[in-house]
Order: sequence, then C-alpha cells, then structure tokens
Amino acid sequence: MKDELDVVAELKTGPSGSYEVAVNGKVVVRKDSLAFPTDQEVVDAVARALDG
Repeated sequence: MKDELDVVAELKTGPSGSYEVAVNGKVVVRKDSLAFPTDQEVVDAVARALDG
C-alpha cells in the first residue's frame, strides 16, 4: 500500500490510553490492546478509507 498520504491531520486530546484515527468522522484505526498500531497499519487504514 501507500507509504505517505497527502492529508491534513488534526490531533485531539482524548481519554488517557485512547488512540483512534478517523477519516471524515469514521474511525478506521483504534487501539484495542496494549500495543499501539504501527505507522504502516495507520497509513494503510487511512489509504483504504480514502480509496473507498
């Protein structure tokens, strides 16, 4: 998939330990275990959301 995306990102403060990435208001990546998603997992999820 893509390594870089031409997007504008905004960081918002949330509850401690939370991690979500949303595209147009739809969550595409969420921290659902002790580990954070990798950079590539985030890029791939955003790319899929933008392509779909």
